[in-house]
Amino acid sequence: MKRDSRLSIVLHGLLHMQAQGKPMTSAELALCMDTNPVVVRRTMAGLRENGLVSSEKGHGGGWTIARPLAGISLLDIHESLGEPDVVGFSNKDESPGCLIERAVNRELDAAMDEMRAVFTARMRAITLADIWDSVREPFNAHHNYRKDHPDDA
Repeated sequence: MKRDSRLSIVLHGLLHMQAQGKPMTSAELALCMDTNPVVVRRTMAGLRENGLVSSEKGHGGGWTIARPLAGISLLDIHESLGEPDVVGFSNKDESPGCLIERAVNRELDAAMDEMRAVFTARMRAITLADIWDSVREPFNAHHNYRKDHPDDA
């Protein structure tokens, strides 16, 4: 089963945008996100529609984060991606008259609802600032080391 990794990829790109401190083109983001610029533009469009990022065309343009990191939750980003389902299984609905199928589906529905509620609460509680704060110092130290020692990078 193919897993949806868009959330992880977008978070990676957004944090690189924060690290750069200046607009990043779709091509630059594509390198960070290990994808292509068309996918970046398509993915970022949902974030732009929800006011999480903005873009400027032309020289010096590119993508920027449109709100403070502390004001962007992981749930905001997940919702901007179209709310991909976080539950990796679904019910069988081929025999609605079958008592066993209905009992199984009832229990699975309850479990899926609980998983989605836990996921939503946790994703609402984590912000981009939380992740950035946890990586800022080691990222800057690594980046500065690479600038000072380009042959080691």
